Amino acid sequence: MKAVYQKYILNFKQASGTSRGVLHTKETYFLKIYNGNKIGIGECGLFKGLSVDDRPDYENKLQWVCEHINKNIDELLAELTEFPSIQFGLEQAVLSLKSENIFELFPSKFTKSKDAININGLIWMGSESFMKKQIEDKLASGFTTIKMKIGAIDFETEIKLLKSIRTNFSSKEIELRVDANGAFKFPEALEKLKRLSDFEIHSIEQPIKQGQINEMAELCSKTPLPIALDEELIGVFNVTKKKELLQIINPQYIILKPSLIGGFRGSEAWINIAETKQIGWWITSALESNIGLNAIAQWTYILGNKMPQGLGTGSLFTNNFNSPLEVKNGHLHYNKFKKWTFNL
Repeated sequence: MKAVYQKYILNFKQASGTSRGVLHTKETYFLKIYNGNKIGIGECGLFKGLSVDDRPDYENKLQWVCEHINKNIDELLAELTEFPSIQFGLEQAVLSLKSENIFELFPSKFTKSKDAININGLIWMGSESFMKKQIEDKLASGFTTIKMKIGAIDFETEIKLLKSIRTNFSSKEIELRVDANGAFKFPEALEKLKRLSDFEIHSIEQPIKQGQINEMAELCSKTPLPIALDEELIGVFNVTKKKELLQIINPQYIILKPSLIGGFRGSEAWINIAETKQIGWWITSALESNIGLNAIAQWTYILGNKMPQGLGTGSLFTNNFNSPLEVKNGHLHYNKFKKWTFNL
């Protein structure tokens, strides 16, 4: 076997706002494994400024993987503990190489176009009018779960937007999730959570910055609305440390982004621990191209979690690859009659 990697820059159709700033491009890497006339493809979805493996030796590690691709997969993954996005790309590429169809990693009713995945519609941060327009578009497209990123504009304006949704739609009609990306300061967080709870919010992701474990534990014990840990899971590699984190904080939910927490294996370790503690969970993509999103969606489907998942379509990018993934009426579908165009 031999392997190569290739860097690729995804361009946003329009600048996308988060509490960490505005995104114009997204850097990613493709790992390709060759064995005779077979090929396997995986995406190493590095997320600048968020991934724990956003470090100067990232490409050196990718090159190391290519040079040692004939080693046992378990040995390789163990060597890549501090590079979760490369772990994930390697897992995908190996599965892809073994599959009859290079892009069908987990055959199921989903990949046979016989079932779909319930997903949330994502509202990006921006001006009040921009966010309002996105909300209207998502509702018109048939979404019944909306996730709104908050924390970048004035809190009162965000409250106003949530109020306008609830004025027109009850919690039975539209499920509302919010994602603060760690934007709240701890002293003010509980009061903000109380105000948000007036709108029957399903959950809030990462209200305060990661790493404030005792403060987050206090919030989770006092919160009037469920809290979901997201960034808090990044960089926690050891199973004992994972158990310890969930034991101390005891959140209502955890959110799993395979590119950021060690791929399928890393995510499944978190799921197993969460389920023993009656902590809910769902899966979210992290701005991968359709290559990575396809892998996440197929894996998510076989897990059987019926909650709305956080899987976008990659429609954010001008230079994504055409794929069978389609969104219709708030569900992600796999149209087996649509062809891939992956020409790297």
